Amino acid sequence: MGMLGLEVECMARDVDESWPQELEGVGVAEYVARKKAAAYLDVLGPSDVLITGDTVVVLHGKVLEKPTDEAHACEMLRALSGQTHTVASAVAVTTLEHGTHSALDVCDVDVNELTEAFIQDYVASGSPMDKAGAYGVQDVMGLIGVTRLTGSFYTVMGMPTHRLHALLDALK
Repeated sequence: MGMLGLEVECMARDVDESWPQELEGVGVAEYVARKKAAAYLDVLGPSDVLITGDTVVVLHGKVLEKPTDEAHACEMLRALSGQTHTVASAVAVTTLEHGTHSALDVCDVDVNELTEAFIQDYVASGSPMDKAGAYGVQDVMGLIGVTRLTGSFYTVMGMPTHRLHALLDALK
C-alpha cells in the first residue's frame, strides 16, 4: 500500500469467510472480499476509504482455503506439488458515498515437484498456516517451489494492486 502512496490504518475483525455452496472457484474471492467490506460498514466515516480483499487457490476446480492444521497444510502442498493451479485475488473498495466496488484478478501458477523434506520444513516454519493453499509466493515457497506464474505477482501474493489502483482512480 505504501508503494501506491496510500496511508493506511489496518483493522482486523473476525469475519465469516464462508460462501454459498453453489458458488465455486475463483468467484469465491470476490464474494468474500465484498463480505469483509460489509462487516466494516458500521465504523466507516464519511471521508474513509475501506479496502478489503481475499485470495483463493483453486486446484482441479476445488478451492483450497487456509489450512486447519499442519497435517492439512502438508496435504495441500503435496497436492500442489508438480501441478498448475489458479490463484484468484479480489479487492473491494468501499466508501459511504459510492458504496462497494470490487475487482477480481486471476493467475496461473506452476509448482515444482516438492520434496517431502521441503514440505515438512516449510510447514514447521509456520509460514503457510495463515495462507490460502498453504503457501506464500513471497516467502521460501515462491523462491523454491514456484517455477512460473502467469499474471501479476501481487495477485498471487494476495492483493491485485493494479485492480486496486483502478478502483481508487474511479473514486476521483
